[in-house]
Amino acid sequence: MRIIVDAMGGDYAPLAPVQGALQAIKEDEVEVVLVGRGEDILEALKAEGVAELPQGLSITHADQVVEMCDNPATAFKEKKDSSLTVGLNMVKSGEGDAFVSAGSTGALLSGATLLVKRIKGIRRAAMAPVIPTGGGGAVLVDCGATAEGTPEFLLQFAFMGSYYAERVLGRPEPKVGLLNIGTEPSKGTDLQREAYALLKKAGEEGRINFAGNVEAREAVEGAVDVIVADGYSGNIFLKAVEGAGLFLSREMKKMFMKSLKTKLAALLMKDGLREFKKLLDSSEVGGTALIGISRPVVKAHGSSNGRAMKNAIRQAVEFSRSGIIEDIAENVEYMRLPVRPAGADGDRK
Repeated sequence: MRIIVDAMGGDYAPLAPVQGALQAIKEDEVEVVLVGRGEDILEALKAEGVAELPQGLSITHADQVVEMCDNPATAFKEKKDSSLTVGLNMVKSGEGDAFVSAGSTGALLSGATLLVKRIKGIRRAAMAPVIPTGGGGAVLVDCGATAEGTPEFLLQFAFMGSYYAERVLGRPEPKVGLLNIGTEPSKGTDLQREAYALLKKAGEEGRINFAGNVEAREAVEGAVDVIVADGYSGNIFLKAVEGAGLFLSREMKKMFMKSLKTKLAALLMKDGLREFKKLLDSSEVGGTALIGISRPVVKAHGSSNGRAMKNAIRQAVEFSRSGIIEDIAENVEYMRLPVRPAGADGDRK
């Protein structure tokens, strides 16, 4: 398995990608290619006490860097020798099995869509993070790639999220819920109501295990394995979950540091607190899969440290081995609305 890593993407590049790559080749049977400015990568390796490239690690030089201030829609075109563009072209041409970057989300999404291309028949790629829930985690799809959705987009998100939950999270017949303000079919805007009808039909045909509408509270409690949303709603939901986790962790720390008694209690609960912190730690997941792209692409968090990058590489390996892309390609006919005769109201052009 060969994973291509954008060594210049992220707040702590190139050190964090280098640290993650070193950990990955040590812990997993994986080969990593670091793409970026060779001299900077070598300096980061020296900072880690590595004088020569270890087995399983190689460097592909790329002079340019896509900065956060660059136009995300055109950066990959304007900077053709950037680590992002070179890495995406490498995975497109089959020089690697997957691509990982902690750089600009917009530039990565645009580049993956226009260079690597979507799976034929998929109308929009989606970002599908795994969020912590009472059910052991759920796939949220979409969380911001497409702000304004259509019922067909949400139908495709449901299928793709279902395959991801089954193949990567190991959930047989994963429950799919449509994020909404109530559980009744009549709730929500036209988008949710029309999407509900499509998902219900797919469920009745046995294509997905549709559990109906799901409110944010029940989704966090673990009611479903896949949470389907337009990118606007999904992003707000994701940020609310992340904020609640940070708030809760901070308040618990304050509570346990209040007195000698509470500090002793914290010591007794050390293992449990460590597991709780791990549950809320985004670096444990590693990154967000871009599903709907014809090759595996993983977006790591911009503030990823070495451990987070290592886990993003691990996630890319799992994504590549899962067979999700093949599942989507084989079943895309069930994810599309029928084309209506020309001239009919509401035609799909």
